Amino acid sequence: MKEEARHFETELAIIGSGIAGFAASIFALNRKIDSAQIGNTGAVAYTTGYLDLLGSNEESPSAVDNPWEGIELLKKSQPDHPLCQVPAEDIRKGFDQFTTFLGECGIAYTAPQQTNITALTPAGTLKKTLCLPATMAAGPKAFAAKTPCVIIDFKGLKGFSARQVVANLHDKWPTLSAERITFPDMDRGEIYPEVMARALEVPATRAKLAELLKSAAGETKVIGLPAILGMHSPDLVRSELEQLTGLQIFEIPTMPPSVPGIRLREMFEQVFPQKGITLIPQQKVTSLSFDAGGALLSLSDNYGPITIHSKAVILATGRFLSGGLEAHITGITESLLDLPVSQPASRNDWYREGYTDRRGHDIHKAGIEIDALFRPLAANGKPYNERLFAAGIILAHQDWIRGRSGAGIAIATAYKAVEAVEKFLHALH
Repeated sequence: MKEEARHFETELAIIGSGIAGFAASIFALNRKIDSAQIGNTGAVAYTTGYLDLLGSNEESPSAVDNPWEGIELLKKSQPDHPLCQVPAEDIRKGFDQFTTFLGECGIAYTAPQQTNITALTPAGTLKKTLCLPATMAAGPKAFAAKTPCVIIDFKGLKGFSARQVVANLHDKWPTLSAERITFPDMDRGEIYPEVMARALEVPATRAKLAELLKSAAGETKVIGLPAILGMHSPDLVRSELEQLTGLQIFEIPTMPPSVPGIRLREMFEQVFPQKGITLIPQQKVTSLSFDAGGALLSLSDNYGPITIHSKAVILATGRFLSGGLEAHITGITESLLDLPVSQPASRNDWYREGYTDRRGHDIHKAGIEIDALFRPLAANGKPYNERLFAAGIILAHQDWIRGRSGAGIAIATAYKAVEAVEKFLHALH
């Protein structure tokens, strides 16, 4: 087969397929900016589906009830933190637009409120988050009210144990109990959440599961399940199961890669092209260069080489897991343009002696520096190029894992980066 070179012209190229990249595409769509999104497999499939803004204090890990107040406190201790560069009003707009878009495309989310939600983790511990899928919303409410509830798991399912959830929550939720059942037509060997979720797209499977759930629930009216309620229409699957059983049902995330993350990725990949975004998923940009006329991105797929000419670029390539940053013997580098990386002075300073040291590890704050317009800085302290912007956890001065702030950083900085892109494009005309 003869390979043919393909060329695309666009106003904005977004490099990255994590939450920051997808959020940037949504915000660009809302601002009617013609966009292309390119990215190797992002870390979205590894998310729980929860959208954290700021769930924990980075300095001395402790739960944050009010993330908006938490960010104000963060400004005093960590003024360079990316969340401190975005006004609260813009963070709210970003979360509102992001969750509204998800809901319109078939995955309903709770709206951002003034306080965090206390949500359940796969291990049966608790965490603070700002927004969660509608399929999970009844869980935190049942926990808060201490409603009698049965957590259900399945024979052959690894990585999720109802008994573990109950054991870890029993002191805080004494009316919790566990049951194990056999998933319909999967009674042999190991079973996987993704396969179960796709099976529940079939009405006959839902009907069979409903009978099993009614039997397992007994007198209890609320049940929690691992996150398996369908892949493409989870709200419909949950609603139908509730009608068939007469029970209130909620999901709990499983260990990654998890169904809620895969749902988001598949939904974006299906919806974006329908809405006019040029989407080139599962591919990595191999080179990016700039000239007076714009930016040129090069990559290739199974059908041959691809070039994209864009007026502006947002770099949202993440950190080590997604390949935005690379760790070497000599230090940490940015993988696409070799942008300077803010990092500890020596490799010896990456980690502290104790793995669980409450102060964290300095490598987790490595990243690129930006100016007030979210443009990455070159070695001379000036913007690398007026057409280049950045968003997400590639930005320096934050430990998103300790702060439970990954989605918050992604959404807030993507919102500001796209806002800056719009102003730049407007100035060109």
